[in-house]
Amino acid sequence: MQATIVERIAAELGVRPVQVQAAVDLLDGGATVPFIARYRKEATGGLDDTQLRLLQQRLDYLRELEERRAAVLRSIEEQGKLTPALRAALAAAATKQELEDLYLPYKPKRRTKAQIAREAGLTPLADALWADPTLDPAVAAQAYVKAAVGDDGSDFTTVAAVLDGARDILAERWAEDAAIVQPLRAWLWDEGLLRSRRVDTTNPEDPEVAKFRDYFEHDEPIARVPSHRALAMLRGRAQQVLDVRLAQPDEPLPGQPSQAEQRLARLLGWQHQGRAADDWLRRCVAWTWRVKLSLAIERDLLARLREQAEAVAIQVFGANLRDLLLAAPAGARPTMGLDPGIRTGVKVAVVDATGKVVDTATVYPFEPRRDLEGTLATLAALVQRHRVELIAIGNGTASRETDRLAAELLQRLRAQGVQPPPTKVMVSEAGASVYSASELAAQELPDLDVSLRGAVSIARRLQDPLAELVKIDPKSVGVGQYQHDVDQAALARTLDAVVEDCVNAVGVDLNTASAALLARVSGLTPATARAVVRWRDAHGAFRRRQQLLQVTGIGPKTFEQCAGFLRIRGGEEPLDMTGVHPEAYPVVQRILAAAGQPIEAVLGRRDVLRGLAPERFTDERFGLPTVRDILAELEKPGRDPRPEFRVARFDDAVHDITDLKAGMVLEGTVTNVAQFGAFVDIGVHQDGLVHVSQLANRYVADARSVVKVGDVVRVRVLEVDVARRRIALSLRLDADAAGSTPAGASGGARGGAGQRPRHPTREPQAAAPTALAAAFARVQAGRR
Repeated sequence: MQATIVERIAAELGVRPVQVQAAVDLLDGGATVPFIARYRKEATGGLDDTQLRLLQQRLDYLRELEERRAAVLRSIEEQGKLTPALRAALAAAATKQELEDLYLPYKPKRRTKAQIAREAGLTPLADALWADPTLDPAVAAQAYVKAAVGDDGSDFTTVAAVLDGARDILAERWAEDAAIVQPLRAWLWDEGLLRSRRVDTTNPEDPEVAKFRDYFEHDEPIARVPSHRALAMLRGRAQQVLDVRLAQPDEPLPGQPSQAEQRLARLLGWQHQGRAADDWLRRCVAWTWRVKLSLAIERDLLARLREQAEAVAIQVFGANLRDLLLAAPAGARPTMGLDPGIRTGVKVAVVDATGKVVDTATVYPFEPRRDLEGTLATLAALVQRHRVELIAIGNGTASRETDRLAAELLQRLRAQGVQPPPTKVMVSEAGASVYSASELAAQELPDLDVSLRGAVSIARRLQDPLAELVKIDPKSVGVGQYQHDVDQAALARTLDAVVEDCVNAVGVDLNTASAALLARVSGLTPATARAVVRWRDAHGAFRRRQQLLQVTGIGPKTFEQCAGFLRIRGGEEPLDMTGVHPEAYPVVQRILAAAGQPIEAVLGRRDVLRGLAPERFTDERFGLPTVRDILAELEKPGRDPRPEFRVARFDDAVHDITDLKAGMVLEGTVTNVAQFGAFVDIGVHQDGLVHVSQLANRYVADARSVVKVGDVVRVRVLEVDVARRRIALSLRLDADAAGSTPAGASGGARGGAGQRPRHPTREPQAAAPTALAAAFARVQAGRR
């Protein structure tokens, strides 16, 4: 079984079975994907983290399939019905669906009408009429009519009842035949339509109903429904707003069999030839489709549609989360965090370069107090007292007003001779309130009011988005769609894997990282991460990686998994600040001997390292991939793979959506990316949408191939709908190109939704009637 699974995964990944087997052995031995991808390249032939994640996913699926296959074989064998042909068919089943199709006739089930008919002895009649349609059904049924109702309540006292029983036997037999079901299911997937209609009893003017208006009269080939539209329609169905069904390609003429019935008849090898039983058999075929097959196949295909749509939605969410976590950090700079508010005031927190809270305040520049002068004085004093270099402004309610407040503060600081004044940056506050009320926040900031913890989080996530966002449930960071509609376990697995990969790709400072960040390091758990922090609190900073072995719960195996991803700056061993694993330190010693210089003279010296041939330092354990990685680490010790920090410069004359005019070219930051386009913050407290057709002067199949979360871009304003608070933007800055949407562009973006609101819990607006505004129509149903 293991060999079969390994060979299949190898074929799917396009790699050699020996690579897959090595990865499987390592995973089964407790190794993590980041560790295998980074430090076991010789064993796996260089499989990267993406390949390993897919391998792990397929390994789990195929092992579950094998377990189910064994259970099915046991069940059928216990029934005494396992034939060599059936065994071979079960062994060849490549998916769980195929396996269940084969098992269906043998699967224990409740007593059916067909079972009752078989118990009444009607199987010979059904077989005879099917084998010889020249028989007259009414005449043949006479011999099976019972004199009285059975003890179990079965009533076969009339010819009609007997023929119905024979029909039920044939219908169940056909509906459980995989050779019939699978071709019909495949045909309907390829050619069937997903048909959506508004439920008659709903009010189309109700806002909760109107958000799905694009699907009130909607037909689309089921195999080509994009993920966001599928999930929107399925949500409308779940909310009993939409009636969503599977429809055949063409409706039959009155009195004529449907395409499905005709195909079923052909699969059975039967056709109407005017024989005595043919009318009855045609009714049996129609009955089988209508009662047995149509609903079952519709259920199967809608489940398949949901599964595929969820997979895409989870993939998009994961990709956006990866981009957000790997966004450029502003770095270790004193930062002031502003959590905007109107009535309750603006919460202020100042953190030093290490993220430690050094001051807090609450100011009331807006209604009802309007203490602008007092606010500016307080903020200016905080900036000068703590030498603040960055001001992080949360992008929730009153963010634009707070941004203007910060602009006034900077003018005042310049007038007071503060040079250079701080840089203000708008920061997503998604999840900040979740963190504020969390147990983790209470442990980290026990003496701080809940309302002020959000400002701390906003400041810290500007300094280092990764270190701060790992403290928040990934589903709360505001870069997903339809996240509450998808398989929550699958979503959690994917997002956790993304966080793990990002944390380990960047590396973690062992002496400053929080327990939440340490828990995401390869090999560490929340318990061992807390133990590391306790050891640090008790003994002071770690001086060498080897001291990790003194921490309770960390043994040689855990040390092997985590050590390479933990950094110690200014410690006793210079290599501890690099990504070189301690197990490979002997290789570095050979490199230093060849260079004839100490480690301090080699670190960061490209001129020295580039003159060394990697082949000279390989041995039976460490091959070329590892040696090359070691040389790269020595060349750029402690390098951060994230991009350089850059801030979008908002137009000072544009503060509100009402300030926007078609044709304006503005700078903004990409806040979310979906299949149908990208959302961009241009500083008006309402993200605009760049439809996929407006991302480039070429066809774009996937918006993420052009932009990603965190990118700073220049956009042209195409259309502004103030009433519905919708902004249509374009990355095609040429006026002629950006002024028009290609024919059919809205087809890829329709949905029962509206403009993505800045705040993740704000109710979206109803869909707009214009062609381009249809591009806004998938988020309203998907943001919540």
